[in-house]
Amino acid sequence: MSAASSVLLPVYAGDEAAHLDRALQSIADQTLTPDELVIVQDGPIGADAARVVDAFAARARFPVQRVRLEHNVGLAEALNRGLAVCSHEIVARMDADDVSTPDRFARQIPLVADGLDLLGSGLYEWELTAAGEENVVARRVPPTDADGIRRAIPFRDPFNHPTVVYRKTAVLDAGGYASVGTMEDYLLFARMVASGARVANVPDALVGYRVSSGAYDRRGGVELLRTELRLQRAFRAAGITTRAQYLRNVIVRGGYRIVPVWARRPLYRRVFTSASE
Repeated sequence: MSAASSVLLPVYAGDEAAHLDRALQSIADQTLTPDELVIVQDGPIGADAARVVDAFAARARFPVQRVRLEHNVGLAEALNRGLAVCSHEIVARMDADDVSTPDRFARQIPLVADGLDLLGSGLYEWELTAAGEENVVARRVPPTDADGIRRAIPFRDPFNHPTVVYRKTAVLDAGGYASVGTMEDYLLFARMVASGARVANVPDALVGYRVSSGAYDRRGGVELLRTELRLQRAFRAAGITTRAQYLRNVIVRGGYRIVPVWARRPLYRRVFTSASE
């Protein structure tokens, strides 16, 4: 099939203009140029971010479509709205504060064109030092083969969401993104795997994920616990987990959400990822 591709990137009011500019530039720097970029503005965005989008759209070598939502509708609905606008079957996800390596699309898009429905990659986490330098603090290495992904998915998300490339029809066949707090990607990928989607991961880190001092604060708390429990109920209802796996996840994954912040970073790597320092 044709390897024509769309890039789907949501932006909302909390995204910083400088981070967005770098993310967009990493798309422009790809050795395999995408055929389209779809930017979903999830409600009003800042004036600086809007100027970054305007400037990029004016200079881009490929069409840039902008979906402007009047109100913030949340990531799941924003992605569904953007996916509906994507012109091509192959869609690559990007976030507004992450950076793709120049060879990312060249390595992933042909594999999806050859028959995969969902393909992710490794990811590196980085933060800025006091001197303003980028410091890689961890690398996430996901399971790469379909069997490993199927074994992992009842317990943790084996895909790094900002790294995935998928077939639009496979996502729609699985029901698209559902609103379950901040875990809409995990639920979608689990549904895709359960429905027989052809899946894999490239082990190499093809995306840089920006982490900040507040990253682990946001991974816990009462609201995240509620989201976790909603996700686990959805998994159980869909037959993705057994009753024993459901109980295990409620205790282990749910418990993580209420431990003190200082304990979350080491536990996150053990419970949720294959990251290493």
